[in-house]
Amino acid sequence: MTSISAAVIDTERLALLPLRIAHAEEMAAVLADPALYAYTGGTPPTVEELRSRYARQLAGSPDPEVVWCNWVIGIREEPHGGRRPAESFAGPLAGYVQATIGPDGDGRSAEIAWVVGTDRQGRGIATEAARGLVRWLREQGVRTLVAHIHPDHGASAAVTKALGLAPTGERHDGEVRWRWTADQRPAVGP
Repeated sequence: MTSISAAVIDTERLALLPLRIAHAEEMAAVLADPALYAYTGGTPPTVEELRSRYARQLAGSPDPEVVWCNWVIGIREEPHGGRRPAESFAGPLAGYVQATIGPDGDGRSAEIAWVVGTDRQGRGIATEAARGLVRWLREQGVRTLVAHIHPDHGASAAVTKALGLAPTGERHDGEVRWRWTADQRPAVGP
């Protein structure tokens, strides 16, 4: 597989910034609400747990055919309408998006996921960040997108629908597998 690495992705209000270990402290605060784990299980990670996780993610997949790309979601708007350039981004962070990219027949496939901290939910951040991610993935030649969504998680299902993915009827670890291929026209374009 041709090398792919996470790059800054700009959207109207957000800057998706390639993950760094230095993000662990702020992200521990973003991910601290136990309510975030109602559908996925687990508990809020500590700063040290995030540093360790981020180091593993940044080391990359042990499979040379698979690429892990991870970003933190930064709010780019200034309080008075100005915009921070992504190159000098200083926060605040709102969550993360990620993609696991691998070969898939005649192209690339990506499993995607997103998490937005509870204090930033309900503002369209997850949808905007996921759309930016999908746009970037398509520019990298990804032809198939997959997301796994808990059947009771209406907010994540709404984001997934907005991306044009459709439920397949398949389940993985209790979650519904959603899918989009380049042969389909998304219901709403990213």
